[in-house]
Amino acid sequence: MAPMFRLLYYLYARRLAREVKSRPTPRHIGIILDGNRRHGRSRGITEPRELYDLGANKLDDVLDWCAELGIPTVTLWVFSTDNFQRPAEEVSCIFASIEAKLTALACDPAIHRRRVRVRAIGCLDMLPLPLLSAIAAAERATASYDGLELNIAVAYGGRQEIADAVRALLNCVIARQGTLAAAIEEITPDAIAGHLYTAGLPDPDLIIRTSGEIRLSGFLLWQSAHSEFYFTDVLWPAFRKIDFLRAIRSFQQRRRRYGC
Repeated sequence: MAPMFRLLYYLYARRLAREVKSRPTPRHIGIILDGNRRHGRSRGITEPRELYDLGANKLDDVLDWCAELGIPTVTLWVFSTDNFQRPAEEVSCIFASIEAKLTALACDPAIHRRRVRVRAIGCLDMLPLPLLSAIAAAERATASYDGLELNIAVAYGGRQEIADAVRALLNCVIARQGTLAAAIEEITPDAIAGHLYTAGLPDPDLIIRTSGEIRLSGFLLWQSAHSEFYFTDVLWPAFRKIDFLRAIRSFQQRRRRYGC
């Protein structure tokens, strides 16, 4: 980037940040990280591990931006249950990138300084043991923190989450030796919400999807009932601070309605 463009970008980002900081920001942002492969092709990168390392490293920027704006919760969808259908080598490289990033987060001074609590959500029993070990280490190292809440959605599918929540609810009733009739009576929206992977967290106010796709693909299906959506053509590894700020500004300019 030429010096003049760097200066213009810096000045625009500062102005945009001031505008965003003057209004209420979301309590919880969900981001669908899409476009790693297309970004790699555009730059001539063909090695899968290198592709996904680029995307994983973008996480550090997002945490910086959320901390600057005082956004307390962010959920990043890094791998869906549908992604298991990709070639085995690609899946292995994605898992290796996630594992390396989680391992780094567990000992990152910035994570501990900001008291970022790291948690993985999803159907975790589908994951390989090395990745599960990295998840456990990151969660253990940050379990007592009460700053920013970072949720990594891996092996996550919205329909699977709802099915798992209903199954967990029914198992709780059975454990109390309840009857089928009692179990049916206990299936309420609040009861199901209490067994979701995100139980205890606020529902996302804003969901961002990169890469130009205009769909949720099952991300936080239950929790997004009243979310605002923002879709951008920018590919995930190229996602910049001004793209993030534009998404927040768009959210702030909307009049939120919680009915139809």
